Amino acid sequence: MSNINVEIVQELLKGATKPEVVNRLVAPDAIYVSLTYDNPDLKKLMPWAGTHKDGPASVLEVFQELNTFWMIEDLEVQDAFGEGENVALFGTFTTHSVKLDKKFTSPFVFFAKVKNGLITYMQYMEDTFGTGSTFRSGGTWTFQSNPDGSEVSVP
Repeated sequence: MSNINVEIVQELLKGATKPEVVNRLVAPDAIYVSLTYDNPDLKKLMPWAGTHKDGPASVLEVFQELNTFWMIEDLEVQDAFGEGENVALFGTFTTHSVKLDKKFTSPFVFFAKVKNGLITYMQYMEDTFGTGSTFRSGGTWTFQSNPDGSEVSVP
């Protein structure tokens, strides 16, 4: 059963902008968490970020929208695991921003739950600091993460 579920999730990832694929594989009440549960600042940069509860319609909207901001290149699933209804895919992809023509290669993980042949839950994670940098048009970011008080600047 879990191998079939892995195949279902892989098929969705390959065809996430195609209505015929998404409507066939995603449950009507599926939940999709893209990058964060709820982060208003990230949503300003990546409007698809957040929790989506409209099943196939949400999945299509998210993947079609992000494909207007980026061209996705070199998507490679490196490992896929399935245990019962749980499926996890691990891999890399390169984003190529449409507006600024910048590229970044990121790892990703895609977690899903599959019940009765339909995906009911999905959660997608990537290096948002890196992929978001493909939209960065200027300025310097200054951070204070080190407990000793030193700052780090990213031009």
